Amino acid sequence: MLRETFTWLPAWRHNAQVFLNDARVEEVYVAVDGGRILGLAAYHRPGDFLHSLYVAERGRGAGKALLAHVLRVSRGGLTLKCQAANAAAIAFYQHEGWVIRARGVDPGPLGVPWVLMGPGPTPGPGPG
Repeated sequence: MLRETFTWLPAWRHNAQVFLNDARVEEVYVAVDGGRILGLAAYHRPGDFLHSLYVAERGRGAGKALLAHVLRVSRGGLTLKCQAANAAAIAFYQHEGWVIRARGVDPGPLGVPWVLMGPGPTPGPGPG
């Protein structure tokens, strides 16, 4: 899932060991249908941060279900960082009501631009 998603990054950045190292301090939720893994979400509870959300196939509802689950277990300040070049992911989160809260660039030689996102304001009751 990683190599297919992050096509603009070099292959060496996609490494199972890096994911497993991060996952040691995260809660990993997996969407399964008929024994087949549809997607996964890695949630860092201390930071109330969605570290990863990957789906094997878009349009089957796995991403939406995983995001909804993480929102339910979150402390209420959930955020995520999305690489700015990942227009499909940004569009998905925006469709789910998330908004961009900040922009930045990762330190280091690649200097990958990112956006920080969080759920948008909850609509209040309509005019009464």
